[in-house]
Amino acid sequence: MSEEIQWQGENRRKTPRSHDKFYQIVLGLNIFAWVVFIAALIVFHYARPELISGVQEYWGVEGRQDWSFSLSYYLLGLLAICTSLSLGVLILRKYRNRRENDYFGINVVILLLISITVLFWIISDVQNLQ
Repeated sequence: MSEEIQWQGENRRKTPRSHDKFYQIVLGLNIFAWVVFIAALIVFHYARPELISGVQEYWGVEGRQDWSFSLSYYLLGLLAICTSLSLGVLILRKYRNRRENDYFGINVVILLLISITVLFWIISDVQNLQ
């Protein structure tokens, strides 16, 4: 009866986080959320009203004064995807982080706050123009 029973599974306490599949999935979703946010910034650049400086106004250069509605829908969609991915990553991290030395993921919180703020700002700005 002195035989020790050996567990055949993988011990997560001794396995590095980089070899954990769940950690890799959460990290991949986090990176994908940032890529979607960068894509939203690019679409934002082309969808926003154009800035007309005093020199351009003096020379009579015309510019778009309101949002591009076709690009605004893409922008809102990208920001909604970014928000949902950030929330998903936070929920997944909540279930895995159990130790004091586990990082909470402040970058995901910042991404979530920025995407929600910009999403509501653009919705209110576009509705005021209609």
